[in-house]
Amino acid sequence: MTHEFKTIINEYRIASEAGIQCVLATVVALEGSSYRRPGVRMLLLEDGKMVGAVSGGCVEKEVFRQAESVFNTGISKVMTYDGRYRLGCDGILYILLESMDMTEENLKTLNDILDSRKSFEIESYYQKEHTENKAFGSVLKMAGETFAFQKGFEPSSENEIFNQRMDASFRLIIIGAEHDTVQLCSMAAMSGWEVTIVVNPKEEKSLTDFPGASELIADEGDTLDLSIDNETALVIMTHSYVKDLRYLISLQKSRPAYFGLLGPARRREKLFNELLEMNPDIESVFLGQIYGPAGLDIGAETPQEIALSVLSEIVAVVNDKNVNSLKEKEGRIHA
Repeated sequence: MTHEFKTIINEYRIASEAGIQCVLATVVALEGSSYRRPGVRMLLLEDGKMVGAVSGGCVEKEVFRQAESVFNTGISKVMTYDGRYRLGCDGILYILLESMDMTEENLKTLNDILDSRKSFEIESYYQKEHTENKAFGSVLKMAGETFAFQKGFEPSSENEIFNQRMDASFRLIIIGAEHDTVQLCSMAAMSGWEVTIVVNPKEEKSLTDFPGASELIADEGDTLDLSIDNETALVIMTHSYVKDLRYLISLQKSRPAYFGLLGPARRREKLFNELLEMNPDIESVFLGQIYGPAGLDIGAETPQEIALSVLSEIVAVVNDKNVNSLKEKEGRIHA
């Protein structure tokens, strides 16, 4: 959800600079089932614009209608939405509506935290009933500081508290510059991931060659220094044996959330054998973490389908779901 929150913050900054009043909507509780879970947010602008969504699109108009009183009075409220009678979902949503009015200093601090990929917490104070209350609202806790979305808000311990930890946005690092890299980059960006592209300097690529990417690094591998955390996936797809080998050598200390290697199993084993010959002390955990061939066994043929296969495997691995990976397939990838 962090990438959605980043979008909300960026849109809030633009609206604030233009003098447009904003209300933040947060799903703070749920009874039963719903399309989205507690913690999802959307930003409502007084000019009618809505950023994000708290459902599949069926609740948002009612949320904006309920937010009118918050725009007019500045008093926060909790609204309820009973999907048992209006939707196919068998649940009741409790949505906190509060004015968003952050100081420039607090907004800068928040942006710095988001850019540095550090985690933070959001605490929302509410009651599970449809009512207004000045004591409803949210605070952010990060870097030893606590501040509210709305100026002057003081949380009350008499209210219920929804606590949410926000980790860094998920990031995908793609090493490669061919057509399938562009496809994977585009799909990952559409999923809200931050995408970094690593290319060989001789390929003379620029960031504009990879729509959706936020960063491009030109490095042959010898001096490659990537900041990799547990919210980062890494895929090598250069289509060059020599380049793959060089990048693998430089990344042997890396432990991303997912490590994928494009290409057939025989090529993978050849790469691993050469790595071990060059460095007999290489840790087995490094080789064991690599998903090669990268992707799920969905019969992918086109660059777009291959990108979907790899992207799906990343999601499955990160969420610890059992799926059929090409890594486990006996024989050739294609029949």
